[in-house]
Amino acid sequence: MKNTYVLIVDDEFRIRKLLAEFITREGYRVLEAEDGEEALDILFESGKKVDLVILDVMMPKYDGWFVLERIREYTTIPVVMLTARSDEYDQLKGFKLGADDYVTKPFSPSVLVARVNKLLNKANKDLSEIVFGYIRIDLAARKVFINEEEAFLTPKEFELLRYFIDNKGIALSRDKILNAVWNYDYYGDLRTVDTHIKQLRAKLGKYAHYISTVRSVGYRLDIENEIDA
Repeated sequence: MKNTYVLIVDDEFRIRKLLAEFITREGYRVLEAEDGEEALDILFESGKKVDLVILDVMMPKYDGWFVLERIREYTTIPVVMLTARSDEYDQLKGFKLGADDYVTKPFSPSVLVARVNKLLNKANKDLSEIVFGYIRIDLAARKVFINEEEAFLTPKEFELLRYFIDNKGIALSRDKILNAVWNYDYYGDLRTVDTHIKQLRAKLGKYAHYISTVRSVGYRLDIENEIDA
């Protein structure tokens, strides 16, 4: 747990500190943001790995809905929405945008921590292996199997394939792919992405069509994809 980071995003200092105390007791590390802008900076600019986000809805600069939408553009990490409103509409909106759980203020910190534990345990269990069509990734061994035959990928090809699977069905621009796989401090040519995708497709063999080229956008991973460029 010592390397598991929980990001608490709330404009109320008292709530952040209360949650931080309870989360820390569970052995997790805590990051804090007082508004949506700071949260996005931590998630996508700081280079810090975040395993779960507790996200308030009503905040200055960027509200929780905006932040949740941006998170779901890039990652599937668990997100718990935290709000003073108990309207069914808000809850449905949160789940529609990709929230994993929804907690209404006032809340019991112990109950919230129990939900955090459940989501993180599920995420850790789910991430032992990833299966997509005829592709299977053993994350612990960092091995990839295509129709149960091992494919020998380079580290970057491995990360690229995992990023595609984590964002299956989403059209991803070359910029997004470069930022996610090579990190934001990489200033190389966008053709690096094209080169690695060409190599990855070659190693996928007859399943190379899983990765399609989306004209004027970038690439998309989908079992039903057909190469259109």
